[in-house]
Amino acid sequence: MNRTKLLVVDWAASLLMAVAVALGAGLRASGQSVQHLSMTYEGGMPGSNVVTGVTVLTNKVKVTGVKVTWDGPSGYYQLFESPDTNNPDWMALTRHNILARRATVPARYSNAFFKVSGPSPLYAGSETCAECHAPVLNTQIHTLHAVAFNNALFDADGGQTNSSCLACHTVGFDLPTGFISQSETPDLAGVQCENCHGPAAPHAANPDNPAVRPRAEVASQVCGGCHNGPWHPTFDEWTNSAHALVTNLMVTKFNAAGQMLVTNLNLNPANQINHCGRCHSGSVRLSLLETNPLPTGDADIGIVCATCHEPHQTNANPAQLRNPVASTNDYFMPTNGTFAKLYNPEIGICAQCHNHAGASWTNNECEPHHSLQYNMLLGTIGEVDFGLPTYQPGAHALRITNQCAGCHMQTTPFVSDAQPAVTGHSLKVECYDLCVNCHYTTNTPSNENLMTNLVTLWTNLIISPLIQQVKSDLDFWATSTNAPASLSAKYGKLGWEYTTPGNLSSGGPGPNAKEQLLIPENIRKARFNLYVVQNDGTLGIHNPVAAPILLEIADDWIYEQLGLGMPYPF
Repeated sequence: MNRTKLLVVDWAASLLMAVAVALGAGLRASGQSVQHLSMTYEGGMPGSNVVTGVTVLTNKVKVTGVKVTWDGPSGYYQLFESPDTNNPDWMALTRHNILARRATVPARYSNAFFKVSGPSPLYAGSETCAECHAPVLNTQIHTLHAVAFNNALFDADGGQTNSSCLACHTVGFDLPTGFISQSETPDLAGVQCENCHGPAAPHAANPDNPAVRPRAEVASQVCGGCHNGPWHPTFDEWTNSAHALVTNLMVTKFNAAGQMLVTNLNLNPANQINHCGRCHSGSVRLSLLETNPLPTGDADIGIVCATCHEPHQTNANPAQLRNPVASTNDYFMPTNGTFAKLYNPEIGICAQCHNHAGASWTNNECEPHHSLQYNMLLGTIGEVDFGLPTYQPGAHALRITNQCAGCHMQTTPFVSDAQPAVTGHSLKVECYDLCVNCHYTTNTPSNENLMTNLVTLWTNLIISPLIQQVKSDLDFWATSTNAPASLSAKYGKLGWEYTTPGNLSSGGPGPNAKEQLLIPENIRKARFNLYVVQNDGTLGIHNPVAAPILLEIADDWIYEQLGLGMPYPF
């Protein structure tokens, strides 16, 4: 029976309160216009209405207003205020048909209490969703989410009757029309559509009403409502990773039309949100992957869970990754060109963004992008005497089954609250268990000491000195009589640098576009190799074979330009 048809859509008020507090400078200036889920809720998308923020707005002289935000099911809301929570008379501040889940009210309410009324949580169950969304549901029922309630381990641990577990293993637990028990509401057991999209009974009853259409939220907070805590702290670790950060590029460099306000990239301004957003914006990349229109006011969101994981995908891949965990074919996604034509789904998930993006020694404007890890891993980036490196992968590219994830996402099980599980989503090398499979010696007292000693030996005695040597030799060339006099006089040690100098130099700018043509080809190739190794970020750990070779060749070119003998006899 269609359970939704038995439900009456009830818009009874669900009221929660918050008091306004001054936050100093007010709201962050950004291009953000889409209101994403900002908090985590057990079960995924909140089924109840909740005030999420009260911010006093100022112009640095006086209070100009109060911004109130809230969350809850799709539908209409109304905001109320009172100077006292014990006062039964709440005054409506807005009409009753607000869809935006936010409102700005006059400054005189800066000390008020607020509450919001809105739709009640009315759940339908995924069988109802199948009437229109059968293809998606037919895939989703084969995922681990779908069997979260019937999982043998969950059952054995008593989870099916444990109220502390049911919010994340059922639909709408402890809410009206939500899960009650396996006997009373079996159709709401497991993780279903409404966990991630919110209560959908009103939508099923009236599919043409856009006001009650369930949300397609990309923020990681949806997943974080369940994938957190000491047993599986995936979200907690992600929040402390670089993936969760929104770069200044995506926050401040876009105007209202989605055009990027920078001058150091040779891109068509109308398409720049496409090019940089491919890897710097979760919402932009998802739009490109799903061939949807590009967002313009929604670019400043980090690399979220759904960027790497497809929640509707079958559990043939338990992690539901969009791409394989490893690959060995060279690949890069340049900053120009059509995404659909350049995208290769067979390339490893990390390599989709951690590639050199078309970096070349012929670019004089700025150093190679700091994303060239995959190409360094395979030994296909940099300049050598006989042209581009063909293919010289390091052992880490071929011998580690999961490549990047093998080292950066090592996991450990839950032991206690003091020693929680590790899921690897901080993307930091915090465990060395995998490393000792190849780097084991009986003379080292612990895995951590072993790897620390090996890394320190390699970086301090080999790569770091080579980097400093090449940098020093480039500085020497720039101030020598071998360099064009005009560059030496105007730029000094920056005479070899890019127009926007890389992070090995201070000050700037470097030689302009016309002056770059005065820098010999050998010097430009040498600086490219130097920054390839530097910007890989691991001081050669990704490819201990290629990194020193690129630096040695770079120094050879500098010495050749200086008219000296080669510094290395090999």
